[in-house]
Amino acid sequence: MAQFLEFIVNHWVLSTLWLVTVVAIIMYHQRSSGDSVGPQAAVMLINRKDAVVVDVRDKKEFESGHIVDSINIPHGKLKQRLTELNKHKSKPLIVVCKLGQHSGEATRILKEEGFAEVYRLRGGITEWKTQSLPLVQK
Repeated sequence: MAQFLEFIVNHWVLSTLWLVTVVAIIMYHQRSSGDSVGPQAAVMLINRKDAVVVDVRDKKEFESGHIVDSINIPHGKLKQRLTELNKHKSKPLIVVCKLGQHSGEATRILKEEGFAEVYRLRGGITEWKTQSLPLVQK
């Protein structure tokens, strides 16, 4: 630990640049991924505001377990299949993926296309399972 502090003191410019870079990366990811909601908040949005769940996982993963009444549009095909979601523009959308990583990009795409209220599920379907919330399995 003493050597670490000594390094920071001796190379304060390098340390400051590294810190600024890390903060910039974190801020960029937070801004580009949009608003996120946890599983409990997602349930409240679904029950109170009739939110639509868009699952961007592959079909195989979707069939292994998904949220009730969710729409499966794989992440790679989202731009081509946006017309399927046009009837839901007035409703909140909750974008779900496996761990919450791909849903940020999908959220950005949906916002660019004019969807006003778009959220990503923090932690993805993995967090949903961890909290023992119901899944439909085929």
